[in-house]
Formats: sequence, C-alpha cells, structure tokens
Amino acid sequence: MNNECNGIINVYKEKGFTSHDVVAKLRGICKMKKIGHTGTLDPEAVGVLPVCFGSGTKLCDMLTDWDKEYIAVLRLGVTTDTQDMTGQVLSRCDERELRTLTEERVQEAVMEYVGDYDQIPPMYSALKVDGKKLYELARAGKEVERKPRKVRIEEIEIQSVELPLVTFRVVCSKGTYIRTLCHDIGANLGCGGTMESLTRSRVGIFGIEDALTLTELQKLRDEDKIASVIIPPDAIFAKDRAVIVNGQGQKMVQNGNRLGAAQLAEAVRFTDGEQVRVYDGDGKFYGIYVYYRGENSLKPLKMFLT
Repeated sequence: MNNECNGIINVYKEKGFTSHDVVAKLRGICKMKKIGHTGTLDPEAVGVLPVCFGSGTKLCDMLTDWDKEYIAVLRLGVTTDTQDMTGQVLSRCDERELRTLTEERVQEAVMEYVGDYDQIPPMYSALKVDGKKLYELARAGKEVERKPRKVRIEEIEIQSVELPLVTFRVVCSKGTYIRTLCHDIGANLGCGGTMESLTRSRVGIFGIEDALTLTELQKLRDEDKIASVIIPPDAIFAKDRAVIVNGQGQKMVQNGNRLGAAQLAEAVRFTDGEQVRVYDGDGKFYGIYVYYRGENSLKPLKMFLT
C-alpha cells in the first residue's frame, strides 16, 4: 500500500483496543501516515469503525455525522461510575425488588426514549469542560456539572428480556452515549442500570458483516491485496448525480473554482441546492459540488484532489 491509496476501510474494532490504537496499528500495516477514524468507540466495545486514508481523511467530519446502529446489553439493578461494567459499583438494587419488574414495564421504559431527548454526557467521556477532558477529571475524583445535550434515538428494537439483562438494537444520532442511555433506562425503572456490552453494527452505509479485523487486514497486506478493500471516496456519494467536465472545466476544478454550464461536457439541468459528483473525461473523481440557482453555478463543497 502507498500514498496513492485514498478512501475508507470498514474496520472491525476488537475488544481492548481504543480507536486510537486501531489507527496506530493501521499506520504500521499500511505504511501510511495520513489516516483518521470517524468516531470514537469505547475500548470494551466492538464493531464498525470506518477508517479513512489519504484524501479520504477529508470525509472524517462527514462520516462522524452519520447515524449509527448498536446492539447493546443493559444490566438492570446495578449502577457504576463509568455507566458500564468496567467501573466501580455505586449501587445495587435488592433482588426481590428486581423480580417485581415485568417484561412489559421494561419494554415501556425503553421505548420512552425513542425520539429527541436531553442526555447528560457521562463523566467518563472525552468531552471537555474548561479545556479539560471529563474522564481526566473523573479519574482525579472530581465531578463537574454537565449541560444536557439533545440527541435523537431514531429507533429501538428490544431483542430479548432475560432479567436482569435486556438486549436491544438502537439507531441514534451523532453524540449519543449508549452507556448513558442504559443508565437513564435503569433510572427510569427505579432499579438502576449499566451497560453490560456494546457492539456497533453500522455506521451510515458501513455494516458489521463487511468489517475486517486488523489481523485480516494484515493478511491482505502480506498478499498485496489490501487496496481491494479500500472504498473510494466517491462511493460514499453514490446517490448523488455524476457530472463530467470538459477540458476547460478540468482546469477549473484543479484550482477548486466554481463551474458554469460552459465547463461541463454536456448540458445538465440542476435543482437549487443539488449536490453532484464531479469527474473528468477519464473518470477521475475531483470532488463534490453544489448548484446554486441564484448564481447559476456549481460551487465546491469538498475536494478530493491528490
């Protein structure tokens, strides 16, 4: 692999690795420095972690905004300082009280979180308050006030209720802490709750069924096949229409300039605000442009020149 490789690899992050660990190991495997991930996944969590290479790193901020799907296991009757089972136990519910919970009540409590809700970020997170990361303050034994943040739970599907464990699938917006969702469900039920385990099963178009472990990627590298699993940047925008520039337009896009009808290989009608993929006659992808009717031109939104 070399610096001509640009795009995204759908990585399966295994338990015990931080997202930073994955990037560091991929730098060694792929012999590339320009690598970035698209959203932190807790060390104890597993699953999909899209990693961007070369000019594909320009996609990192866009992919971070995509919705995510998780399979979570909630343990009712216990709370911890980290809101997962790695933390120090803060409280335990009496087992007799836990046995009074019905499956219907649990389902009702879980489903209350579908839609928008104000979530207070956990102390054990990388968010910063006054320039300091919350987890650093937490490790120092300090707790600070955190402002609620509006997150969105698109859907929840309860897969099994085997008390004290509840397994559910959740699709949510950027910035949602599943640990905190588990904590809040437990608080809602009055018995407390913490996250037993977490699997990220999807990030946008990237599913867990296609994710590759670091060991698998190293094997592909040894077989000189790793380039075959890199998803090119333009594949992320497959739903957007493709347009081709002529010779004059090619010079314009190489400088990141706006495009008019005279720079396109054929006449195209656009809708206001339409996003398009721009290529040259040889099929080289240059970037994403947006059409503005008032100016009757295409303006660059994100360029992927190499």
